[in-house]
Amino acid sequence: MTDYRTEQDSLGAMQVPQDALYGAQTARAIANFPVSGIPLPRPMLRALGLLKKHAAGTNRELELLSGELAEAIGKAASEVIEGKLDAQFPVDIFQTGSGTSSNMNVNEVIANRAAQLLGQPIGSKTVHPNDHVNMGQSSNDVFPSAIHIATAEQLHKALLPALEQLFRQLDQKAVDFRDVLKIGRTHLQDATPVKLGQVFSGYARQAEMAQERLATASSGLYELPLGGTAVGTGINTHPAFAAKTIAAIARDTCLPFREAGNHFEAQGAKDALVATSGCLKGCAVSLFKIANDIRFLASGPRCGIGELVLPAVQPGSSIMPGKINPVMAESLMQVCAQVIGNDATIALSAMSGNFELNVMMPVIAYNILQSIELLSNGIKVFEEKCLAGLQADEKRCEELLEKSLALVTALVPEIGYDRSAELAKEAHKTGKTLRELALADGVPADVLDRLLDPATMTEPKS
Repeated sequence: MTDYRTEQDSLGAMQVPQDALYGAQTARAIANFPVSGIPLPRPMLRALGLLKKHAAGTNRELELLSGELAEAIGKAASEVIEGKLDAQFPVDIFQTGSGTSSNMNVNEVIANRAAQLLGQPIGSKTVHPNDHVNMGQSSNDVFPSAIHIATAEQLHKALLPALEQLFRQLDQKAVDFRDVLKIGRTHLQDATPVKLGQVFSGYARQAEMAQERLATASSGLYELPLGGTAVGTGINTHPAFAAKTIAAIARDTCLPFREAGNHFEAQGAKDALVATSGCLKGCAVSLFKIANDIRFLASGPRCGIGELVLPAVQPGSSIMPGKINPVMAESLMQVCAQVIGNDATIALSAMSGNFELNVMMPVIAYNILQSIELLSNGIKVFEEKCLAGLQADEKRCEELLEKSLALVTALVPEIGYDRSAELAKEAHKTGKTLRELALADGVPADVLDRLLDPATMTEPKS
């Protein structure tokens, strides 16, 4: 049986588990929102811990909070940052749209843990969750600031490094495959020749540009709404509070956070997160194309395209022995689909910036952080378990190239478009080669040797 203590909030008494560090408002939120069982993501808890730690330090510096209280709050907040108190944050993601329930959850946990550190009982409010831990703050500026901090940190710690490694791997494959000639394909039909290395150079550039776009879009995340309090006016906060606290967070995270240029935009809209999510979606689209191309180019092994050979990472079928499937590509493609869906959720949520406050922030936080985590992990395993061991089947590439009728394109400057089209149709109908038909049509052999050399078709004429 769980023992309980009775605590009060502005609505009355609540029963709280005796050993819980949270208080009445958290208990009320647990009762109100039994929706998904999904709590606030770890990066958000870290970000909220950073905010509370440095807020306490600033309020001490401004002589608004005693040194003893500020030190205890800072130590308790550090435990939140480090993940030592994660079990104390059970509030569901699908809660009050401002994130007030989670902000108060953090305030109560830090207040009670700080009280413990001062030798006082939890629930005593020796350290008050509102008056001390939340001093100079509102959920309305704290929670969106935390989303920006968490998102920026995860981009720099996880996704951008993963994309950089993906770029390097794809760029190396472009070098490894630089001499492999293959048939190109447009509209899923044979086209003029291309080098496999050229194809992979395109993939590498996609990864590189995804990094560039994310770095550009994410610059808006560095503006923090902290200091706007309830509606952006800064009521009940010291004029120097935001700048000092944000400067400390910037030093701690090594990221260039700064106070929002306009607090009404920062709290009423979530445009920076929409822009970042849009680039995450763009990244997903690029990755889907890369993974899907590789999946199709490796189709076979005998009755498909078969120009690439995938590393075998697991048996592919429960009924067909020896079958190897493109599972790593499929995994990444599913990640991409989820990220694209998350972007739609973020866009719809950001549209709920009603007057001075967005009221769907927790679901924005959950979805954008999930997108970053999924892309980071998906890229990492795709690079390690697929790209690193990917090989070209040069014999297959050569075989398909020789069969292609698209080589007739090189004859156009010599015999014209119409006659070239006729030769292609005749070759397809009769099974004869383009060379045989062109020779019979009067094109000299030495000219055909020059024009039908696939290697010369992969580079511009000098």
